[in-house]
Amino acid sequence: MLLGSYSKPAQHSLILEPPLRADNFPSTPGKVKMERNNYFGRVTNRWNSSTSSKFLFWAIVCVGLMAIFVFRFTAPVGRNVTHTRHSVIRTATRGGATAPWENQVWQSCLVKREQGFVVLVTGAAGFVGSHVSLFLKKRGDGVLGIDNFNHYYEPLLKRSRQALLAKHGIFVVEGDINDRGLLMKLFKFVPFTHVMHLAAQAGVRYAMENPASYVRSNIAGLVSLFETCKSANPQPAIIWASSSSVYGLNSKVPFSEIDRTDQPASLYAATKKAGEEIAHSYNHIYGLSMTCLRFFTVYGPWGRPDMAYFSFTRDILQGKPIDIYQGENQADISRDFTYVDDIVKGCVAALDTAGKSTGSEGKKKGPAQFRVYNLGNTSPVSVADLVDILEGLLKVKARRNLVKMPHNGDVSFTHANVTLAKTELGYNPTTNLQTGLKKFVKWYRSYYHDLGPP
Repeated sequence: MLLGSYSKPAQHSLILEPPLRADNFPSTPGKVKMERNNYFGRVTNRWNSSTSSKFLFWAIVCVGLMAIFVFRFTAPVGRNVTHTRHSVIRTATRGGATAPWENQVWQSCLVKREQGFVVLVTGAAGFVGSHVSLFLKKRGDGVLGIDNFNHYYEPLLKRSRQALLAKHGIFVVEGDINDRGLLMKLFKFVPFTHVMHLAAQAGVRYAMENPASYVRSNIAGLVSLFETCKSANPQPAIIWASSSSVYGLNSKVPFSEIDRTDQPASLYAATKKAGEEIAHSYNHIYGLSMTCLRFFTVYGPWGRPDMAYFSFTRDILQGKPIDIYQGENQADISRDFTYVDDIVKGCVAALDTAGKSTGSEGKKKGPAQFRVYNLGNTSPVSVADLVDILEGLLKVKARRNLVKMPHNGDVSFTHANVTLAKTELGYNPTTNLQTGLKKFVKWYRSYYHDLGPP
């Protein structure tokens, strides 16, 4: 059944009553109680003595009830945010009036194709999340995003992605996946068929500066989402982003899904590996359909500024030196760079082939699907060659500093074996690094030209 055929709940069903203010209450309750009793005594005497007094009394009561209704169920005029107990959900304004965010959620989730899905995309204002959301929406699925817009990298880029999504009818709820209350409200309001979980604290090196953020997002946030999904009726199928980092110190190449992943080289990798184990337990205990996707160094337009290809482009254009890491014995560092459009195709293929969850309201009724796939390009390229390509596209010579790779959790190489994804998902990456970087540079020049120098 399409989402558009469901009966729409009342508009105010998700808006919490505003908290009572302490300054509305006097400091001497006993005195007020006495005065209140005297007041009603006087009203009673007048009630018995005058018909006009009766009319005045009921008029006051009606006005009071109307005032209570207005204050409880309407938002302050002129504001563009709706406050809930745990978060602030931003709304769009139309013609100067604030539209209820529930209506925006509903419109964003409308399905416009036969047998379409209703998908919650976490991390929707992120790099991969925004691309996946756009693909699903364009083909007619209902899509709702959620993102906490943290400051790991420039928030303006995330806001720009959010604006792009809004142009295509995708609403992004501003909230955190650790907010169980918010997630439960969304699941009660919308019967999601799938969850595309792409929210995470990314980056290998940043884990040495702020380890708690990785535990909060990649473990606690994951559990919060799974807890909400297991209690939903119906339970959605879950597709979520793991990472090639789980292969850690594994020296067998190319990396295959059956290779050992018990030697993480970074805290980031450890949290992703923990996530896969947590996913398996929720699949086994509660019947949640789970698909874990191990991404290999995703790049492309609207990418993350902390990634090497992005920061190299910025620094080369600004005439700044760039550090190129080398491994033992001055060996090149290599990555299996994978263009974002190929990753999106893999994500969507995983979603389209996902089996249904078999539980209901936290109770498993039968075995559920559990899958793990590599999504990579299968053609590792050295970082030095990456810089060569950027120099040609930017027509600027890079100022290179060759530096020994520090012990920060990075690994010397990644290389994906995608045979399983090809066989079961039809996954077939087609974009080489030269072509993908050309598209990225074109986007970069356009985006930062419009904004001014980065």
